[in-house]
Amino acid sequence: MFGQEDDLLPNGKGFTMSSPPPRLVTVGVIASELGVPVDRVCRILRTRSHIKPRAYAGNVRLFDNAAIAQVRHEVNAIDARQGCRRGGRDGPR
Repeated sequence: MFGQEDDLLPNGKGFTMSSPPPRLVTVGVIASELGVPVDRVCRILRTRSHIKPRAYAGNVRLFDNAAIAQVRHEVNAIDARQGCRRGGRDGPR
């Protein structure tokens, strides 16, 4: 029957026939969603080995929502550190 445990992938994880497939996006889509340059996202992915692609389509890396959230966190952390160094609004008074 559809939607039963029989519909799981062989490793016991996955999605049932009634659930939508996971959303996978490229580096360019992540950059667009976060409003930052593609080069910045590429650098974050290159220097943070814990953020891994969920799949590959040829040589193109595809990332899931968890990876997008991790990149967003890194972008915000970098911005916060740079704001403090520049004496910005969140910096020392």
